[in-house]
Amino acid sequence: MNIKNIYACFLIAIIFLLPGVSAAERIRDLASIQGVRNNQLIGYGLVVGLDGSGDMTTQTPFTVQSIISMLGQLGINLPPGTNLQLRNVAAVMVTATLPAFAKPGQQIDVTVSSMGNAKSLRGGTLLMTPLKGVDNQVYAVAQGSLLVGGIGAAAGGSSVQVNHLSVGRIAGGGIVEREIATTVGQGEFINLELNASDFTTVDRIVEAINRIYPLAAVAVDGRMIQVKAPTDNTQRIRFLSQIESMDITPAKAPAKVIVNSRTGSVAMNQSVTLETSAIAHGNLSIIINTEPVISQPGPFAQRGETVVVPRSQVEIRTEEGNLMLLPNGADLAEVVKALTAIGATTQDLLSILQALKAAGSLRAELEII
Repeated sequence: MNIKNIYACFLIAIIFLLPGVSAAERIRDLASIQGVRNNQLIGYGLVVGLDGSGDMTTQTPFTVQSIISMLGQLGINLPPGTNLQLRNVAAVMVTATLPAFAKPGQQIDVTVSSMGNAKSLRGGTLLMTPLKGVDNQVYAVAQGSLLVGGIGAAAGGSSVQVNHLSVGRIAGGGIVEREIATTVGQGEFINLELNASDFTTVDRIVEAINRIYPLAAVAVDGRMIQVKAPTDNTQRIRFLSQIESMDITPAKAPAKVIVNSRTGSVAMNQSVTLETSAIAHGNLSIIINTEPVISQPGPFAQRGETVVVPRSQVEIRTEEGNLMLLPNGADLAEVVKALTAIGATTQDLLSILQALKAAGSLRAELEII
């Protein structure tokens, strides 16, 4: 990845993560109802109809065993010791997600992945495959033609490969055969579970619910809220609909910096701050000074107080004498932009961020993926 591409990645990340006013969000986007959840399904099957791109059966004996077993169930018995050399069949794993409240007959999407050495699943058809849950019970059956990305024509007559040829998808290829009982709360109470633990957000949700339904909500901990709901099923559904549609302003997210070491992308939120520090890395030296800025009320203001606000000033030098001085109030986003602009590589940025974190200057959680 060249410097221009790295700079573009950082610029896009920084534009979307600039500080802004927190917007109200619906409770349904911040929390879920305990007990209302998806369930994962898995199955083993065969894909047929491949154009010579299937498993090499001499290297994948389980494919041959599956074919012989399937033919036996269909009333076709092969002589013992038959050596099958099939190139149009592939053994696959089929996965799907069974949504909450799914009823028998409902269609779900399935993903089909090769588990042998098949070159491609394009043009193949998945044979009827039972999909089981964690309790080893069959909850759905999948079958159908696969949609797999392939080789397509690009500009100038060249070809480009799209997606993995060993993974395909069947939209609506699974049919639900068994319902999973889903209960919404126990007795007169339901539980709301936040997607991420946050005491401030829990308190604001409780306050918003009790503003309309007094004494209905109680905070259990930093993630769960117990809500008193009607026992009648119709009224409970209407009550939950109103709860989910309430708007609240969530708490400010914890400071976090995420670095992708493979692509060079860096993402951070508006809570990230820098403290005084100095770093030397290769031909780069970085000095971060924190200076107090005094904010006073106007001369005729009746109320107000003097506030001391720390602001950072960042100075970046190279051995060639190049100097880049960032203005007061510079944050990590501006430091990253400046480093990228003077030619810092992805590994340079990773080393600098790790050093800032170790020195205590980077007041944020650093996660490398």
